[in-house]
Amino acid sequence: MEEAWALNEVEHFFTLENILDLLNKYQSFGLLPGILLPFLEAFIPILPLFVFVVANSAAFGLWLGFLISWLGAVGGALCVFLLVRKYGQRRIFNFLHRHQQVRRVMDWLERHGFGPLFIMLCFPFTPSAAINVVAGLSRVSMAQFALAVMAGKMVMIFAISYIGEDIGSFFREPLKTIIVLAVIVILWIVGKRIEIHLNTKTGYKQRKRERG
Repeated sequence: MEEAWALNEVEHFFTLENILDLLNKYQSFGLLPGILLPFLEAFIPILPLFVFVVANSAAFGLWLGFLISWLGAVGGALCVFLLVRKYGQRRIFNFLHRHQQVRRVMDWLERHGFGPLFIMLCFPFTPSAAINVVAGLSRVSMAQFALAVMAGKMVMIFAISYIGEDIGSFFREPLKTIIVLAVIVILWIVGKRIEIHLNTKTGYKQRKRERG
């Protein structure tokens, strides 16, 4: 009951109009409020990232709005990951380690690395807060996670910024769909190549240490 009430309050307060008024009210702080809102969403997942991104695009323009939303979202995700990675072995997280479904997801992420993280983070309605926590608990490297977050959030936030409020245009205008899909494919290919390079480099250093 309390959870439903909280969600209802969030929906009523965090409307596009209210967020635009907020950005306008604190415009003396420059880009900071626009960065801070998606940053906080990484810690408080009930906050509406979609609304924040659209509001930033409306307030600052497509490209600058996209950039500050991306910086905030990536910064928040990396902070959550690092905090969980540092404190994840403490008692408060024991129940997560023992949870069978969480263990299954952790093992899957450890085996596949960049690929599934990138794909999951591309979509705006994926529970990215949960992904950040599970990735932090797993043995996924910081480099793999950072790469997946930067690329995946880039796709997601670009798609939201580009499509804007009119979500129906994504289906009515094929060119928008093609552009977003092309960005996903390109970033996935680039990300995989970087991951292979990092793995090769790490493997080379490991072999060198073993020989030396």
